[in-house]
Order: sequence, then structure tokens, then C-alpha cells
Amino acid sequence: MSKTQEYIEKGEKYLLKTYNRYPVVLDRGEGVYLFDVDGKKYLDFGAGIAVFALGYGNQKYNDALKGQIDKILHTSNLFYNVPAVDAAEKIVKTSGMDKVFFTNSGAEAIEGALKVAKKYAYKKDPSREYEFIAMNHSFHGRSQGALSVTGNVHYQEGFVPKQMRAVFAEFNNLADVEAKVTENTCGIICEVVQGEGGIYPATKEFLVGLRKLCDEKDILLIFDEVQCGMGRCGALYAHELYGVKPDVMALAKALGCGVPVGAFVTVQKASGALVPGDHGTTYGGNPFAAAAVNAVYEIFEEEKIIDHVKEVGEYLYEKLEELMAKHSQITEHRGLGLMQGLELSCPAGDIITKAMDQGLILMSAGTNVLRFVPPLIIEKAHVDEMCGILDSVLAYR
Repeated sequence: MSKTQEYIEKGEKYLLKTYNRYPVVLDRGEGVYLFDVDGKKYLDFGAGIAVFALGYGNQKYNDALKGQIDKILHTSNLFYNVPAVDAAEKIVKTSGMDKVFFTNSGAEAIEGALKVAKKYAYKKDPSREYEFIAMNHSFHGRSQGALSVTGNVHYQEGFVPKQMRAVFAEFNNLADVEAKVTENTCGIICEVVQGEGGIYPATKEFLVGLRKLCDEKDILLIFDEVQCGMGRCGALYAHELYGVKPDVMALAKALGCGVPVGAFVTVQKASGALVPGDHGTTYGGNPFAAAAVNAVYEIFEEEKIIDHVKEVGEYLYEKLEELMAKHSQITEHRGLGLMQGLELSCPAGDIITKAMDQGLILMSAGTNVLRFVPPLIIEKAHVDEMCGILDSVLAYR
């Protein structure tokens, strides 16, 4: 029996089956490549669902984590710790926002963002039952609060009663959002680029309109940048591409580049909504996770990651356009930076499986969209390698 089969059988026996995993047991990574326990090499265009922005084996990142292990891993939030304070400063200074709360995941960052908006409205008028406007086909996480604003009934059924769900509007349709605002609306939440929903970037008119609407109604605008933020779209924060700042921003994934950490960030207007006792976390912002965040920001600056994403993202766009012109199965291409998607006339899963057989890891976004979210350090040669494999898979099909 191969090592792969051995671990798959053990995993099926002991792991709760909430995922249909691919029959691959990953063991280690080098740069933008992954290796399974039997030594097979894969070009990684998924980055652990847009997490490993710096690729595998970045020495400065690894050394920062090893150094923190020898100091202290955890303090709780009853005390300050140096890495968390430094990391919060980096986020505030780069975002132009005001305050940071560290979490353990993107879903927790969304939960906190929702609480900020609810409490902001409650302090003005505690007599109302407040609600959110969220977008159809959005995805914000698997916890109950995050699911309540996730615009996919499939994810909500069995977990979130209808009366707890947000009011849903059409993404990029400002008139639809405006028509659904009421005196009970406390916040509007959207991804700057919808990820799970199929890689749909927001239009500038839409985000500008949301900002104006929220200012007029004195409600909070929340941007979910868990997947599209941290350089992936060609700016450190995706909303910078639009010139529109949210009141609350949720971050995670590449914020820690592999270490589980998230954050929600607030502007001055919203930063006083939560007071001591309103929110908390045992692990959030622990020194180990915060050391990862500090290393990520430092490496992004030193290695000019954003400029690199702009350059390679443009090249990826060109090459995917060429593939679309060549293969009739590709019906649409969209995205920004190194967050792009190809919509297919066939199930994406078949293509992903065949590509994996040839040593290429791709992801889907929905049932028929190929999602390209590689490490941000990929080079044009890696784009060429990926397109060569994908071209052969599509031609064979």
C-alpha cells in the first residue's frame, strides 16, 4: 500500500467527513511547488485557498516564527504583547484606518465586523431590531453569523433560520441595494471581489454608491477582504483600487500566510462601538500569530510583492485570454491581479482532477468556474507551465 493510500484510509476513519477531499496527501512545499507523501510534485495555483501568498519555505518568514517560539507563544488578551501591538500598527498605518481586533480566522473577523455594526446602530437607537443587507452569491464563512450574510441558501439550510438571515441584494446593482435599505438597516456587507461566488469584481460605481448611501443613512459599510485582500488583486487592500474606504474591513488568509489569523479593522467612527466586555477571544492576536503578520508585512514591503502581483497578474490575464480564444469550453474570463477565474460550459471538477493528475493544483469557485489564486510570488514561467498543462487538459476533453 502506498503512503498516500495509507493516510487516506486513516483520514477517512478518524476525520469528520465535511469535505470531499482530493486523493492527495500533501507533505511539504518549496517555492510554488508542493510534494505529496509519495514524492509527486505539483505546481500550486491554489495556495491553500489563497492563503500562502509568500509560497513555501520563505526563510525570513520561517525564522520569524521559529524566533517567536523560543520567546512566548501565548499570553491571552488580559495582557499586551509586542508582536500584536506592532502588527496592529502596521495594519493601521497601511490601511489608513483606526483600530484592529485580531481573530483566528476569516469567519471570526466577519462575526466581529457584524457586531461592530449592530452595536453602532444600537447605541443610536436600542429600540429597533437591526438587520444587514448582504449580496447574493456572496460567501463570508461557516459560523452562524457569517452564514446569515452569506448569499447562498445551500450553506444556510439547517443552520440559520430565515428570520436571522440578512436581506439580500444583487451584487453590482446599486438600485437594488437602495430599494432594500430601511430604518432597521445597520450595515451593508460585500466582498470587493466575490470569491466563492465565481470571481466577480465589484464595479467602481457600485462601491462608490454604497459608500455614499451608507454616509447618507449613517450605517456602516463592511468590506470582506478575507480572500481578495493582502495584495492578491494588485493593491495591499483591494478597495484601494476603487478609491473607496469601508468603515470596517475583514482580513484573514494571506494575513498570516499559513498561520491561522484574521482581523477586523475599523475607522474612527466605528471604533468606539465595542467597549470592554462586548467582544473577546482567547487566542486572537497571540504572539505567534502576530509574529507571522509582522513578517508578512515586512516581506511584502522588502520584496515589492504588490508591484510583482501587478506585473504577473497582467501576464496571467493575457495568457488566460489566449486560452479562452482557443477553447470553446471557456465562456468567460474575469478577475483582478492574481485572483482570476475562467467560467466553463462543463463542470470545473473534471478539469481540476485531470490537471492534478498532470501535477497542477487548481481550485473551483462554484460548480463551473476555475479559480486561479496562486502564491503571489509566482513568475511568468510558472504561468506558462500552468497554461501548458491546462491547455492539454482542455484539448483532451
